[in-house]
Order: sequence, then structure tokens, then C-alpha cells
Amino acid sequence: MTDITETLRTEKSRTAFSVQAGFLLVGLLLLLLAPFFFYPIFLMKLLCFALFACAFNLLLGYTGLLSFGHATFFGGAAYFTAYTVKSWGLPPELGILIGVIGAAFLGLVMGFFAIRRQGIYFAMITLALSQMFFFFCLQAEFTEGEDGIQSVPRGHLFGFIDLNDSTNMYYFVLAVFLVGILIIWRFINSPFGMILKSIRENESRAISLGYSVARYKLGAFVMSAALAGLAGAVKSIVFQFATLTDVAWQMSGEVILMTLLGGIGTLIGPVFGAGLVVALENYLATSEFPVTIITGIVFMICVLIFRRGIIGEFYASRLGRKLGFVYRR
Repeated sequence: MTDITETLRTEKSRTAFSVQAGFLLVGLLLLLLAPFFFYPIFLMKLLCFALFACAFNLLLGYTGLLSFGHATFFGGAAYFTAYTVKSWGLPPELGILIGVIGAAFLGLVMGFFAIRRQGIYFAMITLALSQMFFFFCLQAEFTEGEDGIQSVPRGHLFGFIDLNDSTNMYYFVLAVFLVGILIIWRFINSPFGMILKSIRENESRAISLGYSVARYKLGAFVMSAALAGLAGAVKSIVFQFATLTDVAWQMSGEVILMTLLGGIGTLIGPVFGAGLVVALENYLATSEFPVTIITGIVFMICVLIFRRGIIGEFYASRLGRKLGFVYRR
């Protein structure tokens, strides 16, 4: 009887893996073909914000820390990359690397102070530090104030791939997005990620087991900041500018909205949330009805009907469980 049960369980796991692999391949194929059917700039914006939301979800969904200051890393990296590429003449890959390093450093500084508190106090500290950075960007000379850094050259990737070509630029952004998602997947499925989940579920228990909770929180904060910076750095190359909008508190609120809509604690939930928000902003931009009101209504409906987020509810549904998906919030 035990052998039969184990066999059925193994077959079910294989079927679930096959289904999930099939979804992954279909999604990858759609992404590869997307620029032939949709406007590449819109797709690149979607991918940048999807990576930003996934980076934020690494902190909220898997560590249980609600940050209101992630615009600092997104916008800070955008400024660092835009300035070094335009003023120093660095190639885009080096500019993006500097942006990621700068965002990680900002995450280290902000996280050092923020992780000393929990709950709403943690959120308020991140918001306060983020606002300090916003006013620094407003006054700093290299950011060019309210005008921002304009006309950032895309340049040539590795010296020979012309990023001024929209198709080349799209596939570069897609590659960065996939690498970012792979890093997040590996991170949350590593022993480090398992400890973060235990901290999220019961911090006191994790402390009693001897884990240095503060160090793990800081590590997650820095990793989330670096990935958010990667999204912001790439975005500055795509749109060829970096402005105060990237570091404003509204940007932090927007990424929270994306994550909640898609489903916190899920790997691809924030991708769907970002796609929904970016699509609404794009296609309703020319309408007379304010986009923010439409977005607010959609958010209210999702909170009332899909309390786990769109993807979270799908994973928790009977169909999702049958296909082998598990909601691990």
C-alpha cells in the first residue's frame, strides 16, 4: 500500500512539473514573439516594472518586510546609470553595473537603520529615508534638478550590439528580466531563502533557533535593493532619461500596488500585477477619465475578490492545485 501511495505521489509530482514547465515554455515563447505584435517600448516598460515588482516582493512576500522606500533604489540606480553613461561616456553595461552597485549601497545604508524596527515603524523609517533621498536628488547638481538627466545615449552593448535599434534593446531588456527572475528564484529556494520564510512566519522562533535575524533581514534588503536598482538602471537606458518621478514616494506606492494585485509570496504574481498597472496607464493615458481612479477601482475590486492577489487566488484554487501549483504565502 505504501509503495502504491509513493508511486502515485511521484507520478503526481512529475505531472505537476511537466505542467509548470509547459507554462514556463509558453510564457518564454510569448515573450520572444511579443515585439512582433506589440509596441516594443511598452513591452520594455512592462518588463522593467515587472522586475521592480518582483524585487520588492522578495522583501515583502518572502521576508515579511513592508518598505515604502523602494523608489530610492529604483530611481537612484536610474540617476547613477544615466549620469555615468551620459557624462562619463561609459558603455551601457558598465553604467547599469554602477547603478546596481549604487542601489545596493543605498539598500545597505537604509536597511542598517530600518531593520532595527518592525511593522509600521519599519515602513515609516524607509519612507522617511526615501524622502530624504528625494530632496537630495532635487538639490544635487548632477541630477539636474527638476529637469532630470535627459538625452541619455543607449550606446552599444559590449561594443557591437546597437541598442538604438528597438528590437535589440527589447531582447536585451528581456535577457536582464529573465536573469533577474532566475536570481530571485534561486535566492528564495536556497537555504538563505528558507530562513527568510521562517523569519516571516515566526521571527521569535527563528531567533530561538540561533539565527542572526538582523543579518538575514539586511541581506534580503540589500538583495531586493540591488534588483530594484537593476530595473531602474535598465529603465533609464530604455527611456533615455532619469527624473524625480523615479525617486518619488508615489513610485514606491505603485510597486506596492503591483505586488498586491499580482499576489505577494508568488514568483510571477508581481509580473502580472505590473502588467495590469502598466497596461492601464498606457491604454487609458489618452482617455478623459483619470487613470489613477481606474487603477484605484481595480485595486479595490482585486482586494475584495482576490484577497491573495490574482495569481495567489489561482494557485489556491482547485484548478491551480490540480495543475500542481501551490500558494506559499
